[in-house]
Amino acid sequence: MLFKIGICQFEPKLLDKTGNIEKMCKMVAGIEADLIVFPELATSGYVFCSKDEVISVADDFNTSETTKIFTDLSKKNDCAYVIGFPEIVKNNLYNSSMLINPDGTRHLYRKIHLFNEETLWFDKGDLGFTVAKTKHGVMVGLMICFDWIFPESARTLMLKGAQILAHCANLVLPWCQQAMLTRSLENRVFSVTCNRIGTEANRDKEFYFTGMSQIVSPLGEIITRLEKNTEEVLVTVVEIDRACEKDVTKYNNILTDRRPEYYFNL
Repeated sequence: MLFKIGICQFEPKLLDKTGNIEKMCKMVAGIEADLIVFPELATSGYVFCSKDEVISVADDFNTSETTKIFTDLSKKNDCAYVIGFPEIVKNNLYNSSMLINPDGTRHLYRKIHLFNEETLWFDKGDLGFTVAKTKHGVMVGLMICFDWIFPESARTLMLKGAQILAHCANLVLPWCQQAMLTRSLENRVFSVTCNRIGTEANRDKEFYFTGMSQIVSPLGEIITRLEKNTEEVLVTVVEIDRACEKDVTKYNNILTDRRPEYYFNL
């Protein structure tokens, strides 16, 4: 089955939730796809200096205008979206992503592995790794940025049935894009890493984000990769059933050859 996967790489503006959402909606207007992935914290920017700043741009997944906007957009464009955003639940803040489907179904992931100063502003994710159906019954697993460095993240999503890893990111380290080739290969799944671009500063802190958003095949092949500093939406067509092929040789299969009884016998 052919499936259209997209990445929307852009530069969010810090603490400008309204402007960021307007830009995201404008960028994907008229774009035909089955699934488009946005960056991590796409609605808010990234370089926070206080929890109050996070709270000022955070959303309740169940009731927020942000969720409604993307629910309406998904239905209008007949496209599923994965959006990184700061989530607020009572007194807790999470670095989260939402999967919004054209049929109105919605799914949530809270980042398991927090990076650097995220540990100052966000609570650790408590929902486990999320895998959910999107258009045509395709299974999408949600992960966020630093989850990439832990092989258990992608492996757990694959074991839960993911055919695509929807990987929202705000990457500042130089290794992730290359590492995701291995994550795709060792799990025989498509991976969609959508990174942001630009340099973002707040008080005495400044981060440069590496761009190079990419879509990778189940054999670890780069299907498409964007430049470091371009704002762009790119859609590619994949044969999604390739993510169901787990044989390595006629005698080897990445699922049936697993021997988990030996993996964590510490």
